[in-house]
Amino acid sequence: MLEKPLFTENQQLVSLEDLLGDDHTGSGLDTPVRKDAFRLTDDEKIALITGKFREILDILGMDLNDDSIKGTPKRVAKMYVKEIFGGLNPALKPEATLFDNSYKYSQMLVEKNITVHSTCEHHFVPIIGKAHVAYISSGKVIGLSKLNRIVDYYSRRPQVQERLTSQIADALVDILQPGGVIVIIDCEHLCMSMRGVRKSQARTTTSAVRGQLLNPATRAEAISLINQSR
Repeated sequence: MLEKPLFTENQQLVSLEDLLGDDHTGSGLDTPVRKDAFRLTDDEKIALITGKFREILDILGMDLNDDSIKGTPKRVAKMYVKEIFGGLNPALKPEATLFDNSYKYSQMLVEKNITVHSTCEHHFVPIIGKAHVAYISSGKVIGLSKLNRIVDYYSRRPQVQERLTSQIADALVDILQPGGVIVIIDCEHLCMSMRGVRKSQARTTTSAVRGQLLNPATRAEAISLINQSR
């Protein structure tokens, strides 16, 4: 249950277009991945990252012979390649199975409180929060578990929240061809709570809106539904 609304109908949501200006360091809508990013196998990447991370620990002065530390470089390498950055690999993009809207449901479908675990590409520390997705079907619907997997796929890579929000919205437009889509993400950035200003209660809310959800009344309906407790 939400203790209080994340936002109100009169509150202006922070959209990607508002946040990304000429001087913004995360202005690209595509994840900055080189064209040759997948010339190495996962095993080759793990081996190379293991060696590099071992060097980092050595430079920091850690005892690499300690039983607790000696396996850490490989553990971190496997975690990077297989888990938290797995969304960089297009081969792992979830296949979206669509279904005919046989019930002729023409209203808004909302999936809220989808867990977001991502990584700030500026400091490589976690971004943790929730995503809320709403769309209006134009004839096809998608399984609810697939919505969660799409959010997870784009989250599991070095990210900025503005780009993540837009990527999820654009993916849903591409897959569903819906009447409209809104994606709202509310997260804590550990690069602000663990370091720097160390504001542990600060949260960032971003939105990406497409199609019919650009209509103020329709968008207000989506926000109202998201704010309702489960």
